[in-house]
Amino acid sequence: MPNLTYKRHADLVDRMANALGIDLEEKIMRGKLQIDTLGDAVLRCTGCADPCGCEQWLAARVEVADEAPAMCRNAELFDGLKQGRRL
Repeated sequence: MPNLTYKRHADLVDRMANALGIDLEEKIMRGKLQIDTLGDAVLRCTGCADPCGCEQWLAARVEVADEAPAMCRNAELFDGLKQGRRL
């Protein structure tokens, strides 16, 4: 069962990045995001108390969002990536 949890949260991290206009694969290829940092983000996401709320927020997106919702445990990471920081 833990593998399903990890996969669910890996998907949520990817979907959140997309909702914010962030291409994680591009960030990795350009050296702006380390693979370990992305793995840490997924692990941080697994500790979220409201993944269903996250899924609802993501489902409601029709346009690129300026920032992650307050509940997102990776909001700071996504903000840094949007600002072009190397993480």
